[in-house]
Amino acid sequence: MSMSALFIEILSWVLILSGSFFVVVGAVGIYRFPDFWARLHAASISDSAGVILLLLGMALQAGLTLITVKLLLIGIFLFITGPTSTHAVANAALVSGLRPKEAPGLTGAEPETQSS
Repeated sequence: MSMSALFIEILSWVLILSGSFFVVVGAVGIYRFPDFWARLHAASISDSAGVILLLLGMALQAGLTLITVKLLLIGIFLFITGPTSTHAVANAALVSGLRPKEAPGLTGAEPETQSS
């Protein structure tokens, strides 16, 4: 095994393991976070990062083949649809009346002035 092949092998496994880590952390975040909005954030951010890293690692494992092209097309599709679906779910929750908790001093769109 040449040095370049070994480097690609190690890099691909680093990407696969990193992507797996992000996906597992997102799953734990969905389970542990207290409300819908925090869970939605954990799912969307970690899922996008994890899937992209996993697909890049698998593409390096496959080499320059048709499989790599298919993996990149899947990655582009997920890169577009993941945030879009998260936005749709968040918008549906907001329209149905589920509001995020507001910080102290906030009563709507504009914050109240707080005296020191």
